Amino acid sequence: MFGDNCPARWLLALMLALPMLALPTHAQQPSEPAHAHPEQAQPYACPMHLDQTGQQGDRCPKCKMFLTPVDATYACPMHPEQTGAIGDRCPICNMYLAPEEDEEEVASQEGHNHGAEAGTQPLSSPAVKPNPLQPGSGGVKYVCPMHPHIVSDEPGTCPICGMDLEKVELGTSTEEVVVGVPGGMQQALGMRVESVQQGTLWRYIDTIGTVEYDQDALSHIHARVSGWIEKLGVASVGDQVKQGDLLFELYSPELINAQDDYLLALDSLKSDTIRGPELMRKARLRLELLGMDSRLIQQLERSGKSLYRVPFYAQQDGYISQLNVRDGMYIQPATEVMKLVNLDNVWVIAEVFENQQGWFNEGQDAAVTASALGLFELEGQIDYIYPELDPVTRAMQVRVSLANPEGKLRPGSLVDVELYGTAKRGLTLVPTEALIQTGRSNRVVVQRADTEFVVKEVTLGMIAQGKAEVLSGLEPGERVVVSGQFLLDSEASLKGSLMRMSSGSAHSGHSH
Repeated sequence: MFGDNCPARWLLALMLALPMLALPTHAQQPSEPAHAHPEQAQPYACPMHLDQTGQQGDRCPKCKMFLTPVDATYACPMHPEQTGAIGDRCPICNMYLAPEEDEEEVASQEGHNHGAEAGTQPLSSPAVKPNPLQPGSGGVKYVCPMHPHIVSDEPGTCPICGMDLEKVELGTSTEEVVVGVPGGMQQALGMRVESVQQGTLWRYIDTIGTVEYDQDALSHIHARVSGWIEKLGVASVGDQVKQGDLLFELYSPELINAQDDYLLALDSLKSDTIRGPELMRKARLRLELLGMDSRLIQQLERSGKSLYRVPFYAQQDGYISQLNVRDGMYIQPATEVMKLVNLDNVWVIAEVFENQQGWFNEGQDAAVTASALGLFELEGQIDYIYPELDPVTRAMQVRVSLANPEGKLRPGSLVDVELYGTAKRGLTLVPTEALIQTGRSNRVVVQRADTEFVVKEVTLGMIAQGKAEVLSGLEPGERVVVSGQFLLDSEASLKGSLMRMSSGSAHSGHSH
């Protein structure tokens, strides 16, 4: 039936049968699991849930992400000296170890990833439900040191960072909350405490002042007769003059008549020895009262001729601060020709707060600094305290009088002013850096025992030189926290937690 093609058909049938015979053999070979290879030693973990580990190709049972290889050494974000493998916890704070190269990033994510679901808690302990903390009710609560809004009635761990919750004893008063902080955590936070002391505070104010003319050294130049300015000896405001320099020359018929009367009295002195001296005295006094210089009167006696253009000279050194006339102008006694100021001594007007007005008295020391002019701590004295407050700023003005070396201080300049008042002794003092100021009240954190801290409200008095007077709330010898109670992002959260605990408000933070 097959004929000559029989061998070919047998060959074709054999080729079709061979794959079918090979199939059972291939199917019977057991498939080796991925984790059975001895060379697969590298661990894999979920990028979002570090506690979920496995092998290559596995998925995270929580977020279904593929596991990624883990190559880095793991360390505690809070205690970098504590290292280990993935999934290990820190023996100090119980936080999960994170890759060393990503410690800061992981710590930031753990501290701020408040949107994580409650089901993602990688802890064997029960999930902690945030509860409002009511300090007035008394009892014990457990709070996360890094996330104060995580509060529990029972011991446990924080669902965010995995740290053990710390016991917080709530007193019967809203003014006192006992917080336990272990020694290791205190060292990690860099906490520093200082003792409340008794001491002395000097009433001291560092403020700003404005330089003004010394009004006692201000000269208003007037001519005491009517006349015309024949020659002006100064050109403009700001010109410097010395004592004896010419200010102006005046032609005045009244002043010429007074000179003539003086010459007549001088002639009568020779003929009438009884009345002559009195007439001479009155004529000379008239010239002096009209403003004629004594040297000009002596010149008049020697020459016997009246001056038609009478010169007027500067009576002191200073600067022209105001000039109201020009050559040829007619003036009267009411006309202020110019204003001359002396800058050898100046006034500095400083402002202090209304509640500080009782700190100072006239005659107390002050120091003025103008760093731009190279003048530092010029010594002066308070010579006047103004009786009225500024209606806008509600500040009190204090006047300081001081010498002006080389005339460098110019009116209108701003300077730094240090005012030294009297001392208050026997005060209870704390460093100002220990204060937690909320705007409505002031609080401090007091170390009651080695690991116990209490929040206390205090009433403050005077604050100066980095110290605050405590009127009530603290006693000398108590120890207050001055540094380290607020660190990085926990600074604001811990501060807010203390405020919430002391006020009894129920803030549970973000939803977990």
